[in-house]
Amino acid sequence: MEEKDKILIVEDDLDTRFVLDRLLTKNNYDVKTAVNGEEALKFISEFNPKVIIADWNMSPIDGLTLCNTIKQNDNYKSIYYILLTARASLKDRVSGLDIGADEFLSKPIENPELLARIRSGIRIHNLQKELTNTEHNKAILEMATTIGHQINNPLGSLLMSLKNLESDLETSEKEKLKDDFFIIYESIERIKKFVEALANLQNPEVVKYVKDTKMIKIN
Repeated sequence: MEEKDKILIVEDDLDTRFVLDRLLTKNNYDVKTAVNGEEALKFISEFNPKVIIADWNMSPIDGLTLCNTIKQNDNYKSIYYILLTARASLKDRVSGLDIGADEFLSKPIENPELLARIRSGIRIHNLQKELTNTEHNKAILEMATTIGHQINNPLGSLLMSLKNLESDLETSEKEKLKDDFFIIYESIERIKKFVEALANLQNPEVVKYVKDTKMIKIN
């Protein structure tokens, strides 16, 4: 089943919160509600919304302060932020834009307009994520190519020196060191395969390693 787009509603007025929740749920969105900015910050990391619809006037954390907090966090700044406000002055709107709000809607809200702005916000959010992932993958591929090149050069020198060393040994000495040479050659082959995998890396996948550490999956 296709995953629904997630929207977080932050509204202290019970009736408005209920109406928005019902409207967006009816339009096939995955909706979560918060009564103020403080509660929203508790929800955001686990819910991971694409769009936040927040009232300006709330306490203890209002919609503008919440927007500022979110937009300063690299993990959340791509969330499309719609600010609901009765404030109509140019100064207020400039303040909101400076903080990082993506959209303003004046109360009372027209449902068709709200839904249109949400659809637009989701498209923008998806494009930003796609661009970020593309840049991230490009950086990983460039790093993989660089690492492979840096390993390959000394690896070639190591293999050449090893063969020279082996050719200089007497037969009896070679026999004594047979197991050691086997392990060294096997290790070199493993490194060569690793370098080859780096060179042919196409769609880098980052997977969890231990605790908060991640690593690139290389087949």
